Amino acid sequence: MIYEGSCHCGAVAFEAEGDIDGALACNCSMCRRRGSLLWFIPRGKLRLKTPEEAASTYTFNKHVIKHRFCPTCGIHPYGEGVDPKGNAMAAVNLRCVENVDLDSVPVHHYDGRSH
Repeated sequence: MIYEGSCHCGAVAFEAEGDIDGALACNCSMCRRRGSLLWFIPRGKLRLKTPEEAASTYTFNKHVIKHRFCPTCGIHPYGEGVDPKGNAMAAVNLRCVENVDLDSVPVHHYDGRSH
């Protein structure tokens, strides 16, 4: 299935392809403040509908995850990184995806604060 999403103002928009079978809620210093629900897909399944330059990037801690956000409205629609096997991945913030019943998505709580 193909889902559409964006930041609040629409300056950063995307399509994401896959089956939403779960989300991750992390309690690290970034995710706890942001409140995102992350859906992980191969980076090739995330297609930007706006120029890549429309999103700003923030990195912290080990500087391996690119947290992408809109410099206009401040919303974080996705992040980019590499999984342990070396595959390029996208972490899509399901709160930015249209027409998803978030109450029906199983959520795994990850203790990022301890890692």
